[in-house]
Amino acid sequence: MAGHSKWANTRHRKAAQDAKRGKIFTKIIRELVTAAKLGGGLFMGGGDPD
Repeated sequence: MAGHSKWANTRHRKAAQDAKRGKIFTKIIRELVTAAKLGGGLFMGGGDPD
């Protein structure tokens, strides 16, 4: 079976999936960084949560 490799097929599929996943993570991280720079957080009441 010259020229046939299951790993080669898996590698191409994995590369496409990893690129898509990386794009999503980059988008989420960019949003988190922007929120952190603007001072957003889990507690948005203004003041000490205690």
